Amino acid sequence: SVYKRQPPPPVTNLSLLVNTNQDGIDKDEKLTLREAIEIVNGKLDINKLSPAEKSQIQTLASATNSRIEFNLSPGETTIYLQEILPALASPGLVIDGTSQPGYNATKSPTTTIAIPQPIIAIAPASDRQILRGLTIVADGVTVRGLSIYGFKQFKSSLAEPKGVTLLTPPADIFIAHKSPPPEINLEESPNGSFPFYEKDVPPKDVVIEMNWLGMPPSGEMPENNSAFGVSVFNSFGATIRKNRIAYHDGSGIITSVQAKNLNVADNIIVGNGIAGMPDAIRLEGIIDNSQVTGNLICGNDGSGIYLFKPDGAVDIRNNHIQFNGRRFRKAAVYVMGDNHQVVDNTIAYQSGPGVVVGAYPLSRNNNIETNQFGGLEGLSIDLNTQQNVEPIHFQGGDGTNPVRSSRRERKETGNSAINAPQFISKEFFVLGDEVELLGKSDPGSTIEIYRVWEENQTLFGPLNGVLKTVKADAEGNFRVMLEDLEAGDRVSAIATHPDYGTSEPALNALIQSATNPVTLEEIPAQTVTPQCNTLVQLTPPPRPIPPEIIPPQPLLPPTQPLRLQVPRNIHFALDKSEISPESAAVLDKVTTVLQEYSFLTVDIEGHTDPRANDAYNQALGNRRALAVRNYLLRRGIEPERMTIRSLGETQRRTTGTGVLDYARDRRVELIFQDTRGLDIIFEDQENDLQPESSGRRRR
Repeated sequence: SVYKRQPPPPVTNLSLLVNTNQDGIDKDEKLTLREAIEIVNGKLDINKLSPAEKSQIQTLASATNSRIEFNLSPGETTIYLQEILPALASPGLVIDGTSQPGYNATKSPTTTIAIPQPIIAIAPASDRQILRGLTIVADGVTVRGLSIYGFKQFKSSLAEPKGVTLLTPPADIFIAHKSPPPEINLEESPNGSFPFYEKDVPPKDVVIEMNWLGMPPSGEMPENNSAFGVSVFNSFGATIRKNRIAYHDGSGIITSVQAKNLNVADNIIVGNGIAGMPDAIRLEGIIDNSQVTGNLICGNDGSGIYLFKPDGAVDIRNNHIQFNGRRFRKAAVYVMGDNHQVVDNTIAYQSGPGVVVGAYPLSRNNNIETNQFGGLEGLSIDLNTQQNVEPIHFQGGDGTNPVRSSRRERKETGNSAINAPQFISKEFFVLGDEVELLGKSDPGSTIEIYRVWEENQTLFGPLNGVLKTVKADAEGNFRVMLEDLEAGDRVSAIATHPDYGTSEPALNALIQSATNPVTLEEIPAQTVTPQCNTLVQLTPPPRPIPPEIIPPQPLLPPTQPLRLQVPRNIHFALDKSEISPESAAVLDKVTTVLQEYSFLTVDIEGHTDPRANDAYNQALGNRRALAVRNYLLRRGIEPERMTIRSLGETQRRTTGTGVLDYARDRRVELIFQDTRGLDIIFEDQENDLQPESSGRRRR
């Protein structure tokens, strides 16, 4: 058996300088990355190298860990692999892309979190399909300062991706024990005695830092996306910090069997999940004592963080989670399990709720405190019940819960069905400079009072900003005095109990004036341009001030609004989602407008003709919308500015049954939003119609 062979011990005291972007093992003038890895793994004898190759290797007298550094010629800094690289099996190995001459550690194209631009890149050769970039199987390995992209599994050609959810996923970086990778035919699934077998010891203390994963050093979307960014299949104490992770078909970071003591910190995770698993960070398996802190998670297709039936608890803290849910209407943070901490995060502009606590498996004692919420399509905090088991409930929430008190209800609802606080009145009055709030909650709980300044579809929040914290007494009563509130302000509250966790929000209460009562008026929605290069700041709108008396001014001729003409649709061939050259020319016009007016956003709607079943047409419409979104992404349009959905055959363009009628139905429509100051003529163009031949009768 291959498992019983005793491999030579890895080498741990060498410094190797890779000086070519070629791939292979040959006795020549240059040292390749593949040769360097095989040398430190103990698989390639240094004595078999040429004198020129030997000159790139030094023995380190004092250090105990080997290093692989780079000195590649300018213009030849991308290493195009011919096959999967050997696993990194030398403990303490450092692969350091920052060693390449010209790397500038003080300059970063990103401002929110400084992550310098890499020079060295690793990608599959254009005629190769390679499952993984780097595979890490040893303790203490560090990968730093690299661009790694283009790694996934395919069917028979690059045009037909097999999908990104495999037993052990394809990824830019894959962390696991020494089997299964890289021998794909020897992969084993978990059995009853975790982790696999006694010999399958997870590598410890791996560090992934300062890399760009999923994109080349230019920062553009590659022609062929990677499946996942970092796949933590089986590890202990891995650190993923200060990486830029973007444009993956699946999640930017995913765990599988074990990721105990995982630390995900200060990363920029943008535009992931564009063709598969949509969540930016997806955690499952054994993840006890893990942390997700200080990250910018923006513009991804599903949730920012999704915990699926994990074993153990995660601390989710100080993250900016904004403008996600571009393809799926999901919660910004979705948790299952017990004892998770979701604290001090900014959670904003999500096409779904803020934080959802699922009820599968039994989930309780999840603390969701001192967060800021805004721009949500749902509750700030939503506790799901086991009666709601449709797929949508495993993506978003199920809405407000009634008051629950029975043991059965406690058991079947997230966070043991802790009840939301109840104010004793829908209105409270300003007396002097203070407002006294009274209410009732579960005995022994801690109540956080929040200001609500944003209009929302529900009457529960959103919880825009914490005002004060108060403790409920043994009967559940609470009382709190608040300053700096005025007539017309609104407040809400949540309760956290040490045995149950945090509740859903209380019904909003209105602050009134005893002498001059006000009625609650609708607050106009704030116009926010989706962007991932700045952190969303949730601040209350300025209080209205008396209008200034301005003397009459001479009448001026009215200014003419800027008038644009923009195509709003493209068309597709029968049963196809590929963009034709004619359609590409149309989308190039759209690209020009979007690049010029950065505040414009667009909803991309996929449509079909009616000649198939609903499920088929829904999927086909989705593929068409994805194709348009990916085309615009590759031309530099930011992912957070685009949302997609499929309407299938539900909104036909015509009512006829001729080939031209069906050709008009097969389309993607671009619905432009936030057209401030622009007079746009949206053009329903037909230059790219693709009617099928009269002999074809398929749908």
